[in-house]
Amino acid sequence: MSTREFVVLGTASQVPTRHRNHNGYLLRWDGEGILFDPGEGTQRQMLRAGVAAHDIDRICVTHFHGDHSLGLAGVIQRINLDQVPHPVTAHYPASGQQFFDRLRYATAYRETVPLREEPVSADGPLARGASYVLEARLLSHPVESFGYRITEPDGRRMVPELLARHGITGPDVGRIQREGRLGDVSLEQVSEARPGQSFAFVMDTRLCPGVDALAQGCDMLVIESTFLDEDERLATDHGHLTAGQAARVARDAGVRHLVLTHFSQRYTDPSEFERQARAAGYEGELTIAADLVRVPVPKRA
Repeated sequence: MSTREFVVLGTASQVPTRHRNHNGYLLRWDGEGILFDPGEGTQRQMLRAGVAAHDIDRICVTHFHGDHSLGLAGVIQRINLDQVPHPVTAHYPASGQQFFDRLRYATAYRETVPLREEPVSADGPLARGASYVLEARLLSHPVESFGYRITEPDGRRMVPELLARHGITGPDVGRIQREGRLGDVSLEQVSEARPGQSFAFVMDTRLCPGVDALAQGCDMLVIESTFLDEDERLATDHGHLTAGQAARVARDAGVRHLVLTHFSQRYTDPSEFERQARAAGYEGELTIAADLVRVPVPKRA
């Protein structure tokens, strides 16, 4: 059975706190694992969360500020130490190639695993997995930053009443799914459209077209909310979002499950982020991220 869940490794902005590690997130999507923004301490957080180096197939870095990337060195070396049996692909802003190179070779180690470098330089599709398409969108931050979206191709859902009406049972159900037709009956006559699931990851950014494009119609949106609404000017000046801004993006985009994260250490009451998100009009499922929690991707509508 496929597993699609979001594992939170760290949620702090800029500096870690006693209760929040630097950023780090793993998306389990069927048999594949995508690690986002491994900040300092990610390797230890993986151990605490039950995430192994073998679980990582892709690494996606939004930008090269330390709280989103300083853990790369340890994660890459752990992948090689554990001799992960499959290649790992890394996506990151092409403008930060020098930083990626420094982190990849921060110290001496033995390379045992192919690490494919696929830097991002523009909006658009990056890769196609077995059950998804990965794309990137440019965000608005003092350094170049990209957000990522994973979209499952649309499919079809079999309708028992329609199958019965056309007398299709047993192995013939699988046959019409594979071949698209059984005699005079087409797949469209016994099924209905099933939208594919989608997931978006939006870190350090101001409001911009890329944020809206990534969030549009998402089943799960993971988005930074570094500041509370009363500090909106500070958020804009530093290239960040407030809880209310992030929630309005989710509300207008029709997001089913909103995950807020990347909190400034100046705030001590997480419930205030939830209050402001609800005050902004978001009515869907809402998670205020905490380190080491697991959040299931919503089931298909």
